Amino acid sequence: MRVFRSFDNLKDDARGAVVAIGNFDGLHLGHQTVLDHARQIARDLDAPLGILTFEPHPRMLFRADDPPFRLTSADDRVTAASDLNIDLFFEAEFDRDFAAMSAEEFIECILVKGLGARHIVVGWDFCFGKGRAGNVDLLREIGEKSGFGVTAVEPVTHDNGIVYSSTAIRQALRDGRPQDATHLLGRPWEVAGVVIKGDQRGRTIGFPTANVALGNHLRPKYGVYAVRLGLISDENSEIVDRWIDGVANIGVRPSFGGDADAGLEAHLFDFDQDIYGRRVRVRLHGFIRGEQKFDGLDALKAQIAADVIAAKEILRKI
Repeated sequence: MRVFRSFDNLKDDARGAVVAIGNFDGLHLGHQTVLDHARQIARDLDAPLGILTFEPHPRMLFRADDPPFRLTSADDRVTAASDLNIDLFFEAEFDRDFAAMSAEEFIECILVKGLGARHIVVGWDFCFGKGRAGNVDLLREIGEKSGFGVTAVEPVTHDNGIVYSSTAIRQALRDGRPQDATHLLGRPWEVAGVVIKGDQRGRTIGFPTANVALGNHLRPKYGVYAVRLGLISDENSEIVDRWIDGVANIGVRPSFGGDADAGLEAHLFDFDQDIYGRRVRVRLHGFIRGEQKFDGLDALKAQIAADVIAAKEILRKI
């Protein structure tokens, strides 16, 4: 997959694609349905398959004071797209100038002149341009004149009737329902980052942890989770060499005075290697309990031992 962050003077082999447009936060099963439609059209037209997305997420520009909400970072979204056999990944810089473009300007400057798109695929409720004035009807109207086709994909629902959406996944995670998030994503939700040094208290009580900052990731319900941590050995790749079972606390550690921001601390089973500075991916597989404050170390150690047993049971069933 080739990644482009500028659309000026694209070579011919990067133009004329069937392009799916959206924020694609999480690249969940609903997004993948949009991509499946685009993939089939690309095959029919013998054209490359592309994604057009935006960075930062528009919500980060317009609602900068909102709590972190991202399901995937920009880099992780690229990784997820490459796993889906996308040919071309176009990432537009979403700044004030970009946001001020009219819907017509977006179509003419980005889709026609920039990408030379042959066909556009979007969700049924796709809106774009200044004030979200553009919609599918406008895309189709201008597409007929400019030579590109448009397909709008209807919402897709899970067996329980819930629409596959980033909003539903965020709510599942905030509620402490990682399994439901997995069903909507098509894979376990994960936090990717570098293992950093903490205060090393876990080591002193027999439960050393690998600490990962949450950054712009959404904060799931604070508490203890059954997890698998993936070790990434190549700095230029997100390929995991090994998955290791563990139990992780996500939260502000009230037993130790509380932190200003939430973090993730994973205790790994049967593992004692030094992985400080290593990039890892931590996947949430099950919620065990909410975060709580303990009166002393003995009570904390006893609870962690119980959490380990619970996590092993959850992971055994996966």
